[in-house]
Amino acid sequence: MSLCRYLPTPSDRMGILWSLLCIEGSVVLEYGPAGTTHYSVSLFGNLGVDQQNRLFTTHMSEDDVVMGDVSRLERALVEIDQGYAPRVIFVVASSVSAVIGTDLRGVCAYMQEKVRARLIAFEQGGFRGDYSAGLREAYQLIAQHAVAPTDECIEGTYNILGLSAGAYRARSDLNEIRRLMREAFGMEMRACLCMDTGVAAIEDCGRAELNLVLRGEALPAAEILEKTCHTPYVAGTPYGYAGTLDWLHRVGEALGREPDGALVRELEARHAGAMQMRMYGMMLRRDRPAATIYGEYELVRGMAGLLEEAGIPAVNQLSAHSLHALPEHDPAVRHLPVEKERIELMRGLRRQLVLAGEVSHTLLDADNTFVCVSLPLVNGAQVATHMPLAGPRGADYMLEHIGAYLDTLS
Repeated sequence: MSLCRYLPTPSDRMGILWSLLCIEGSVVLEYGPAGTTHYSVSLFGNLGVDQQNRLFTTHMSEDDVVMGDVSRLERALVEIDQGYAPRVIFVVASSVSAVIGTDLRGVCAYMQEKVRARLIAFEQGGFRGDYSAGLREAYQLIAQHAVAPTDECIEGTYNILGLSAGAYRARSDLNEIRRLMREAFGMEMRACLCMDTGVAAIEDCGRAELNLVLRGEALPAAEILEKTCHTPYVAGTPYGYAGTLDWLHRVGEALGREPDGALVRELEARHAGAMQMRMYGMMLRRDRPAATIYGEYELVRGMAGLLEEAGIPAVNQLSAHSLHALPEHDPAVRHLPVEKERIELMRGLRRQLVLAGEVSHTLLDADNTFVCVSLPLVNGAQVATHMPLAGPRGADYMLEHIGAYLDTLS
């Protein structure tokens, strides 16, 4: 592992935790020292994740580590079950319990008879990859163990798979996608994995007419639900005007009906307006517009498409996480695991439009134009839930920044 000057990429354990904490009616019990959970609490607060009566730790003594004693875990499961009566208890390994090889699934198996809550174990402790690997595991195990198999379908409903609290403006994107589905098809959401949802909604989400898969890590979960609940899915996130149009048509094809005509015409008009910016860029005598994007994989691909609409090539497309958890990926998107390489790249940019996180902003030369599109936040916190990066409203927001950037070029 290389040295890290700024903030390290969160581990698989962190991706699991912030996903599970967004599920009401459940409790997350971490089997590990209290210190690791204390660190988690401070991070999740910055992500806007509610932890009240949702995150607990067993703590561990030296004897627990050396002798493999799991009595603390057993007592904690009974205490939480009796004191809070959750429908599900997610038992998550810490780095310590993962290192010593504690069999959390085995403990949950024999303790299931002693508690009313359903027990689901996650044995990753931060050693199987970055947070994208944890997201894939969380979505997959929830689809396997929390969703009730069914043959029933309730028309006019859908689920969202793959929305992450660790994504910038996630709640705003959720609200924008719900607005699009309501205006385009008159449909309403049943459950969201995993953002502002509940155990009851997840258990019953197999009856939805369609699953919308917003990120590649959720594809294994979508495939499981397709087999157990016969629910078709559409993969991708609507970024940009053209990207949103394509997404709506693919959703309509899966549903067997066309999206609302007025909405389609509106998006076509906005796409035509964005295309006019290409002419502005072509008129520049010296500087040619160029962009660098650093963020989550789907965001990078989506923003690159939006910039292409405006005639700005994304010369650097960088994923903030490993690409190993994705079934397949665009070769134009790279992952630089060594922080020094990312620092040097950002410091070498000149007169570009840079879409990235606040850490990258501190590295840029003043002649670049910066737009925050990814976490982590160094200053402040996310408050608004009506400022998406996805959908036409997200494209409107980005187009304003694109216009301001073009005005800086000669």
